[in-house]
Amino acid sequence: MASKFLYPVIAVVGIVAASGAAWWYQNKTPTATNRASAGPASGGAPAAGGPARPVTVEVAKVQIMKLTDDAQAVGSLRSRQGVMLRPEVSGRITQLNFRDGERVRKGQLLVQFDDQLQLAQIKQSQAELSIAQANHKRNQELLAQNFVSQRSLDESAANLEVAQAKLALAQATAARLKILAPFDGIAGIRNVNVGDYLKDGTDIVNLEDIDTVYVDYRLPERFQTLLKSGQKATVELDALPGRRFEARVQAVDPLIDANGRSIGVRASITNQQLLLRPGMFARVSTVFGSREKARVIPEEAIVPQGGRQFVIKLVPGPDNDGLVSQRVPVTVGIRRPGQVEILEGLKEGDTVVTAGQQRLQRDGSPVRVLELSRPAN
Repeated sequence: MASKFLYPVIAVVGIVAASGAAWWYQNKTPTATNRASAGPASGGAPAAGGPARPVTVEVAKVQIMKLTDDAQAVGSLRSRQGVMLRPEVSGRITQLNFRDGERVRKGQLLVQFDDQLQLAQIKQSQAELSIAQANHKRNQELLAQNFVSQRSLDESAANLEVAQAKLALAQATAARLKILAPFDGIAGIRNVNVGDYLKDGTDIVNLEDIDTVYVDYRLPERFQTLLKSGQKATVELDALPGRRFEARVQAVDPLIDANGRSIGVRASITNQQLLLRPGMFARVSTVFGSREKARVIPEEAIVPQGGRQFVIKLVPGPDNDGLVSQRVPVTVGIRRPGQVEILEGLKEGDTVVTAGQQRLQRDGSPVRVLELSRPAN
């Protein structure tokens, strides 16, 4: 019965003894392997008092290039002069003296309405004028001989003026039955034919002067102090891909649109080849100025902080034994996709960090430049 309890007691004592031996073995004087594992942490932090490990960064140099200060907008082309020809009076068309799409000259007769009645009124008025002139002349001679009174002469003079007015009215009425080209241009596609009876105000044909075309567009109000007549602009058209046209600012609207806070601009484009047509969609770039030797860096090199702009420049370290970081405030100028101009803070040839800035928390941190592989030619 005693042996029944003796075996479990011996087993427990053996387990306790083995555990104590294991604890003693693990906590005795560290071996070379233990000392090696007590070195720098797995993250690469240096041991206390050791040199800082260089931070790997990507860099770019300050480049010199030509930059243009401009603003982008969209607009539409329109004719230098354009008009829809409409009759002032009702009538029937007897002549159409132009073809669709034909160039016409100023003063050319384009449309003639039936004017037989008006021509007859002109002849009648001319006859009445002749009679009035003869009567007035006769009264002048008779008054000189005292055969008529001054009143008779005054009446004949008044009748003469009435006859002249009636003739002028008949001629003006007949002239309104002729539609003349108001300027040199190209006729559009007519909406009428010979024999049509038109009421006053009916559309006949459009006339466009497109030797020079205008492009109308709008810019934000912040550009209103930069806009001036005569400035250059470049125009690109979806209808003519790959072509660029030079334009000149013709006028700037003095009124700023209160809804969009934008200002209207009109520029002119020479169109001697007649490639440009009114109504085309245009992309306009208005040029405010250009700089031949602008200092440019990649946009990702800019580090905004507290409302200011900084870059991290690489400079030689102590004793010229490597490169270290230096935070430099800069003033930026013109921005382009992926690029930004530096007005102050850097000079040509300076090297700035473009990737890895977040690991450079203080000036003087050693860095190692990552050499990016270049694609084979």
